[in-house]
Amino acid sequence: MQKVVQKDFKTLSGEITIPSDKSISHRGIILGSLANGKSILKNFSNGQDPYSTMKIFKQLGVDIELKNESEVIIKSNGKLTAPSVDLDCGNSGTTMRLLSGVLAGQDFNSVLIGDTSLSKRPMKRVIEPLELMGAKIKSENFKAPLKIFGTELHPINYISKIASAQVKSCILLAGVNINRTTTFTEPYLSRNHTELMLKSMGAKISIDRTSVSIEKSELSPLNIEICGDISSAAFFIVAGLIVPNSKIILKNVGLNPTRAGIIEVVKQMGGRLTMLDERNVSGEIVGDIQVEYSELKGCEIKGEIIPRLIDEIPIIAVLATQAKGETRISNAQDLRNKESDRIRAVVTELKKLGADIEETPDGMIIRGKDLAGGVEVETYHDHRLAMSLYVARLVCQKEISINGFEWVDISFPNFEKLFTNLERK
Repeated sequence: MQKVVQKDFKTLSGEITIPSDKSISHRGIILGSLANGKSILKNFSNGQDPYSTMKIFKQLGVDIELKNESEVIIKSNGKLTAPSVDLDCGNSGTTMRLLSGVLAGQDFNSVLIGDTSLSKRPMKRVIEPLELMGAKIKSENFKAPLKIFGTELHPINYISKIASAQVKSCILLAGVNINRTTTFTEPYLSRNHTELMLKSMGAKISIDRTSVSIEKSELSPLNIEICGDISSAAFFIVAGLIVPNSKIILKNVGLNPTRAGIIEVVKQMGGRLTMLDERNVSGEIVGDIQVEYSELKGCEIKGEIIPRLIDEIPIIAVLATQAKGETRISNAQDLRNKESDRIRAVVTELKKLGADIEETPDGMIIRGKDLAGGVEVETYHDHRLAMSLYVARLVCQKEISINGFEWVDISFPNFEKLFTNLERK
């Protein structure tokens, strides 16, 4: 689907409530299904990816009911049953990677499949450590479909070369059913929703800086309210910062420090953000964010902050086009393994709009410059790129046409509607 968009308003004003966190929604389904008892997930995400996870656990024999479109009731005895069909992860890398850890130690076989985009993404990062634990997984060059032959696993002490919450969660989900201790260590701390949730469920889990260890555990049911997704809020944060005279409030945003790297970057660039009504909701830090138009300056983004904003780099690149001076993003080579090669895709499409941007092996360099627009841009089946280009049109001199805009529905079905609610002529 081609979406033609232009800036036909003067400023952004008002407040919106940010949709539910997808990472927490995925993990709520998975861990609720592995617990013994009744779990309740309130404010569940309406994105297609968490729905893929939900559908798979139904196919694994778990009683899951969706009430009122946002409340999920899970009734489980903590055991899974052999599926009668291949398990379709859709476009969701989180589903495939985390499920690999769950299924590798079961007493049945299973097959994980995905759409064309997901089938191109690398699964070696989870297959290798699982095979060190004794898992039997057959794939085509470490890509889907993954044929998993359930077997008894053994613990490992795994030192990862990359900071990855998906790999970490995969190993923890395998380790929760293994006698003795499984340990995962990463170079920097990645998002920790899995650890927080496991701890709240009574798992035998311990954390020492960038290392986390788990022993075989019986999991108690979950009863949580899922906060808003900061990755979704990021698009509105950037919009409020770059559209003149804007002042908006984003309600119910998850502010977990392992996810909130974009907040630090915006402040480093001189952006005006104010945190309001910070509170603890179901073990997560939550708050409202007031965003005001700001004069921005370039900065350097690298090192330990990268895992805390990896999904936000496409929209940060848009932000950097409106900052004075140079912004340099490095140590982000894992962006090449997302729904698209996000480094190349972001650079290619923003160049079309007139951005002064260049690709590097592990990131990009952006120099502030007005964007012209007046062109067609591509999304590469990548929802975050589609939304980033939509925000870029706010500062383009001419309209742009976004090809493949329907991929936004993967994670954020009411994305455009929320923007419309803030537009003021």
